[in-house]
Amino acid sequence: MHRLPLSEAEAALGDELSTVRPDLSAAYAAGLPGARAAVLTRLWRALAHEPLPWIARRERGREGLTLHLADGRRLHGPHADPYATSAYVTELRLDERAYDRPDRLVTALAVPHASGFATELGHSVASLALSRAQPGLSGGEPAASWEWEQRVVDGHPYHPNCRSRPGFSVAEQLAYGPEHRPVVELGLVPVDDCLVRGEWPKWLRDEDRVLIPVHPWQAAHVLDRGHQEGFSAHPLMSLRTLALPDGPHVKTALSARLTSSVRDISVYSIETSATVSAFAEEIAARTDGLLHVTRTLGAVSAHSPALAAVLREAPDLYARAGERVVPVAALAATGLPRSPGWTARFARLALTVGLRLLDLGVALEAHGQNLLVVLSAEGEPLRLVYRDLADIRVSPLRLARHGIAAPRMSGRIVTDDATTLRRKLFGSLVAGALGATAGSAAALREDLGSAVDDLPRTADLAALLEEPLPTKALTLMRLEPGTPGDSWACLPNPFTGRAS
Repeated sequence: MHRLPLSEAEAALGDELSTVRPDLSAAYAAGLPGARAAVLTRLWRALAHEPLPWIARRERGREGLTLHLADGRRLHGPHADPYATSAYVTELRLDERAYDRPDRLVTALAVPHASGFATELGHSVASLALSRAQPGLSGGEPAASWEWEQRVVDGHPYHPNCRSRPGFSVAEQLAYGPEHRPVVELGLVPVDDCLVRGEWPKWLRDEDRVLIPVHPWQAAHVLDRGHQEGFSAHPLMSLRTLALPDGPHVKTALSARLTSSVRDISVYSIETSATVSAFAEEIAARTDGLLHVTRTLGAVSAHSPALAAVLREAPDLYARAGERVVPVAALAATGLPRSPGWTARFARLALTVGLRLLDLGVALEAHGQNLLVVLSAEGEPLRLVYRDLADIRVSPLRLARHGIAAPRMSGRIVTDDATTLRRKLFGSLVAGALGATAGSAAALREDLGSAVDDLPRTADLAALLEEPLPTKALTLMRLEPGTPGDSWACLPNPFTGRAS
């Protein structure tokens, strides 16, 4: 192995940590090799399966997978499991040179936009090592869903930028990152001319002015106006959304790039929020009680994506006595005990709900952050809770087939294209949430095999069973930053092994 010194991002974070929290320095340094392997494993998944234009062909052999690059070089690594969540890739070999660091590998590949992406990967490794450096959790099982969320340390299970937080200092990561379990003090910005949808509560008003909750990072780095003291809240997985103690969740604008996206709140999503929430509540009622949607209580915008907020119900409202609500992303991350056949039963529940809504005309973005499961006292999956309606897709044509009036809205949320609708659901639920919960292609295949036996035979189910499985090409999108919209890859279908 060709050994290199710490990357710039690793060294910079380590230097700052030695000043801010020297007690974590040793754990951070010890965690770097594991963090590199975790990010390298995610990167290898992308290189093995995404339609990257500079990869001429892929050759699978007994010794692993070889990528033949368009310039004649070869990149070799182990067989790539598209659904693996363990860090099984410790090095990749580009021609005769081995790399154990994803940022160094991408720099060596020297493809278009490699430099910026390599910088993001360096941040991802360093931040992941920092996330893992915190002392272990103590105490028993969490009481609230936000406590489960804070046990998800590694971030996105498949994105190489799983912990990339450029623009955040070490002190800010420790102060705002949910995995560090802080309490965040939100500020309040008074606004005279404000777009309001739903019911904005009196405690967030100052006479005729609306008080918009703002994240302290946003207040420090983006906003050019003052704010007053607000309230304390617990950050959730998305970092910009926080749970009030014994109260609703508040989604704040956060104009920083985390994983792939800048986390502000579009004026469009505020304008449509009340309509989408009421419509989603109506559709969820058609699942025989298997799905609840957290209602949007109110949404406001100062006519700017950089200053806006959304209040929505806490998922815990949908748990009965003895039950608990757990984000799907936390199922694997927390090692929650599962009885034999648990994942198959959970997959059946999730597919039943997802395909039912898709047939009606609603495609959920049901990844592990948006989707939560209600568990019985014995830990059995009973119902689902879905939150954050900003990126669902609605088909007026499918709704009409079932005699359902389409909501009065336009824009990106509305589409009748079957491919777009299926990608939205299958990419998030099957390739994302269920894949990460299973943890490997073999386990996912076993879980899904029994889960679909009793599902209605629809055209959507046929596509799920027979066609390659779509997933967002997250690395391709970072290497083609000027291309609008989502890019997609096809993974081997866990039912058939097919991929395009």
